[in-house]
Amino acid sequence: MKAVQSLSVALALGIVSGTALANDELQERAQMFFDPIPETAADRLADRNAMTPEKVELGKLLFFDPRLSASQTISCNTCHNVGMGGDDNIPSSVGHNWQRGPRNSPTIFNAVFNVAQFWDGRAEDMTEQAKGPIQAGVEMNNTPANLEATLQSIDAYVDAFENAFPESEQAVSFDNTAKALEVYQATLITPDAPFDQYLKGDKDALTDQQIAGLDAFMNKGCVACHNGVNVGGQGYYPFGVINRPGADVMPEGDTGRAQVTETAADKYVFRSPSLRNVELTAPYFHSGNVWSLQEAVAIMNDAQLNSLLTDEDVVNVTAFLRSLTGEQPRVVYPELPLSSEDTPMPDIPDYPRATSAEG
Repeated sequence: MKAVQSLSVALALGIVSGTALANDELQERAQMFFDPIPETAADRLADRNAMTPEKVELGKLLFFDPRLSASQTISCNTCHNVGMGGDDNIPSSVGHNWQRGPRNSPTIFNAVFNVAQFWDGRAEDMTEQAKGPIQAGVEMNNTPANLEATLQSIDAYVDAFENAFPESEQAVSFDNTAKALEVYQATLITPDAPFDQYLKGDKDALTDQQIAGLDAFMNKGCVACHNGVNVGGQGYYPFGVINRPGADVMPEGDTGRAQVTETAADKYVFRSPSLRNVELTAPYFHSGNVWSLQEAVAIMNDAQLNSLLTDEDVVNVTAFLRSLTGEQPRVVYPELPLSSEDTPMPDIPDYPRATSAEG
């Protein structure tokens, strides 16, 4: 009430310009649709997988350890590289035996704020998500039993699991591996982007072009699917509401959430991706076949908004999306514990070895 009274007085005195008033209103509207990324995500896990220093440290070791894969060459960081925006910047990840996954790898950064994990939301949380790639034949191609045997064979891991899960009868387990990974991954958040600063009250945090892009983003429909703390990731929406993109962008065989729910209404429905750090995570869409952020915005404009965005709007919205790049996690690569004589051998395909000196 006091703020409204102060604004009324300022207007009466001619202190506040029309532009300033418009900017105040735009900021207030943005604060209704979006929330800044908090400094920690610990509260998101508090009721089921409490974040402790011991779990975080164990999860960090596991995240970077390629021995989670059958070949002992693929780690979580392989496809969710913490130095590359939390993904791998290729259309689809390369996994066991050089197989390619069916979809683009989503960023792990800020994933803790998503309503569910994977493009189709088949994992309720990041504990469940962590179990998928470890077992997937086209990714790590491992089994829970082999994973547990590997970790159990390394004394330093046995100690780390017992410290992280003191109440577990069997501390070294597949379930606890996934829980530790979730806790570490929940630390990979990117606060204090220019847009976060704007949401916290700094009207000068965005450029004039980014302000114009935010205005178009909210006024012309983008905000319907991309809102909340993650500017997306909060719900499921059909792709191609107005116009279906071509098969290169939207492969016909990938029916999205319908493959999980087995419901016709969910055909070509996907979880809206978070747009946080989106300028770092090309290529775009679940197909991973669009490399330009501006082109991705134009495709969404045609597919979802019936071209409500003008060409100028597309440029401005693209500029606004770059304001979503936050402080990247500062990660010191861990020194991993040594394998022992009891550690299972890696499962590596028997390819012929190079014979040249360069090989």
